[in-house]
Amino acid sequence: TTFSLIESGVRAADGGAEATHLVTFTATQPSFELGNNDELIVPLTWTDASGLKVEKRYTFTRGSYAVQLEQVVTNGSDTEWRGAEYVRIKRHSAEIERSMFNVDSYSFDGPIVYDGDKSQKLKRDDLIEDGRFEFNSQQGWFGEIQHHFLRAAVPTPGVDYKFGVVVNGDVATSSVIRRSLVSIAPGAQEAFATTLFVGPKLQRQLENIDKSLKLTVDYGWLTIISQPLFWLLSLVHGWVGNWGVAIIFVTFLIKLAFYKLTESSGRSMAKMRNLQPRMKALQDRYKDDKPALSQAMMDLYKREKVNPAAGCLPILIQMPFFLAFYWVLLESVEMRQAPFALWITDLSTRDPFFILPLIMGVAMFAQQKLNPAPTDPVQAKVMQIMPIMFTVFFAFFPSGLVLYWVCLLYTSDAADECPAV
Repeated sequence: TTFSLIESGVRAADGGAEATHLVTFTATQPSFELGNNDELIVPLTWTDASGLKVEKRYTFTRGSYAVQLEQVVTNGSDTEWRGAEYVRIKRHSAEIERSMFNVDSYSFDGPIVYDGDKSQKLKRDDLIEDGRFEFNSQQGWFGEIQHHFLRAAVPTPGVDYKFGVVVNGDVATSSVIRRSLVSIAPGAQEAFATTLFVGPKLQRQLENIDKSLKLTVDYGWLTIISQPLFWLLSLVHGWVGNWGVAIIFVTFLIKLAFYKLTESSGRSMAKMRNLQPRMKALQDRYKDDKPALSQAMMDLYKREKVNPAAGCLPILIQMPFFLAFYWVLLESVEMRQAPFALWITDLSTRDPFFILPLIMGVAMFAQQKLNPAPTDPVQAKVMQIMPIMFTVFFAFFPSGLVLYWVCLLYTSDAADECPAV
């Protein structure tokens, strides 16, 4: 289990009056309701005997997981006040055991920071070994990610802030931002603004706060492919209104993009099928001389201008798209609890009845029968087992990913297979 707290306050630089997260603020009324309004402002106030007044204003907006925090410091004393705001996310976490039965366990769980140029996920073990992680930035932010969900603090851009992340005790991490000091003259006031985000990682909402905040959607090293794929999926979804149907449409678009490559491989595979009788004859002739058989086969390929590995090319090129799609369906909260049809009610989790994986296995077996059989008996047996292995493997993948792979197989021909010859 995990829990987190977002704490905020203002600290004094010279030991003067300050309103930390430990002091008690007073509300103007016992409860607040959004009602029929689009915006709700919740003011909380604290006043010191010296005349220093701090008001926290939390602004909630209908339909948004962003919360605007404004800390207004009014210096009612007769001396200058120097200090700054801070915001801290304090989080208790436990180690997650990875399991193929729990797709959540493969997502990063912990702090993430952005220094204005790049984002960085901070592993707990690294923080324990290296100590406190710190940096200064005018365009940075920090957050805590947990699969589909995010807690983040985005300070006012263009202002100097110091960021720090540290492990406290055995299972707690603390991320904090501190603004550079300001001086408030007697009778004057200063407002410190920070945007908080607490909720699912809906990318449109994240981009409305800060374009870089969508980096909290952890697509890993395939982000360069995953982000355009998600953009395309979102575009199609806006048209069809169903994420499963959008996956099918995008699959056809991917196949269309690789059509020329698939067509070329298809011609090569057709030549391979025509060479099967001659390859069998060579195998019978050199059955006791493996080196001679290999040389004769290579000479045959060369004479006929056939590349035996040509059928592998479409699969090899599409593998990065397959992996990128995996992370899109795993990480994009838009897929969470998104229904497709009939028994598929959540595209981000496995098929509850394993029907899609079975359909995929049948498609693989059918395509295998359309391809020339491997000349090596051992390779032939391996190829026969492949549909079973993939069916079991895909049984625990997100159903949206299996849907994509089923569509890919049923829109393919024999050229999309990678035979062992």
